[in-house]
Amino acid sequence: MVYDRRPDDMVRITTPELANAFIDEQVQAVKEQVGDKKVLLALSGGVDSSVVAALLIKAIGDQLTCVHVNHGLLRKGEPEQVIEVFQNQMNANLVYVDATDRFLDKLAGVDDPETKRMIIGNEFIEVFAEEARKLEGVEFLAQGTIWPDILESEDGIKAHHNAGGLPEDLNFELVEPVKILFKDEVRMVGDALGLPENMVYRQPFPGPGLGVRCPGAITRDRLEAVRESDAILREEFEKAGLAGKVWQYFTVVPDFRSTGVKDGKRAFEWMCIIRAVNTKDAMTAEIEHVPFDLMQKLVDRITHEVPGINRVLYDMTPKPTGTIEYE
Repeated sequence: MVYDRRPDDMVRITTPELANAFIDEQVQAVKEQVGDKKVLLALSGGVDSSVVAALLIKAIGDQLTCVHVNHGLLRKGEPEQVIEVFQNQMNANLVYVDATDRFLDKLAGVDDPETKRMIIGNEFIEVFAEEARKLEGVEFLAQGTIWPDILESEDGIKAHHNAGGLPEDLNFELVEPVKILFKDEVRMVGDALGLPENMVYRQPFPGPGLGVRCPGAITRDRLEAVRESDAILREEFEKAGLAGKVWQYFTVVPDFRSTGVKDGKRAFEWMCIIRAVNTKDAMTAEIEHVPFDLMQKLVDRITHEVPGINRVLYDMTPKPTGTIEYE
């Protein structure tokens, strides 16, 4: 059955049994809605779109085409994981588009945060639309809309991320199989569908990706410093058992250099800021108290392994006054 709204008496999905029952129900609902038609999905590798992809593969198999756009602002290893899981393991029809140069060329010299977001969002729509036009017989667009998206849209907190941004010639009917679920329920369903744990339980990641963690005009070398330092942070938090306990953690490399010393020589390089926060609703956030020995290890690895970084800082600012992301 396809629901427009979450039933008031719906039991929260907290067990594998409830998750599997939901999957069976939605597989049948998708089959009835789609029939023998084709479905298109923008697969970011995030929790919601990944769960929708896995659910639709189970329901309609090769009637689904997933488009994964690499805009050059993803974390280290993410495009490879999407290809491995969905193309190699689940045999999905996956169209991989490496649009790194296209996005970064458009972003060159742009330092205003909102302009950067607009360029990234608009260019993503353009790339996705170009790929959609190459496919024949697609009548449905699948989306990872979840219940909080709908509630926030109704409350005027944010615009509902539906197909409104696509060109008029791409007139798709929506397929939204997890739109009545809360985020924790989406994760339970992802578990039941057999998705990798680090994909199902990955921390929140902004749509513009690392672009908002590279404040100011994005340059390729500084973007790479963000990507590499972030990978080190994630690796060390995983080793320390913090990966599932801290709500969000990442690095930021501002467009600001300071004097340091490397190999006995002056090094005029960037600083890397580590941010780690805990929150229930993202409206307020508290700082994670990272053990000092772990901080020392992070400083040592980042300053020695990431080119262009000579200094590491820890952001102690809660929200308010500081937002979780920097842009």
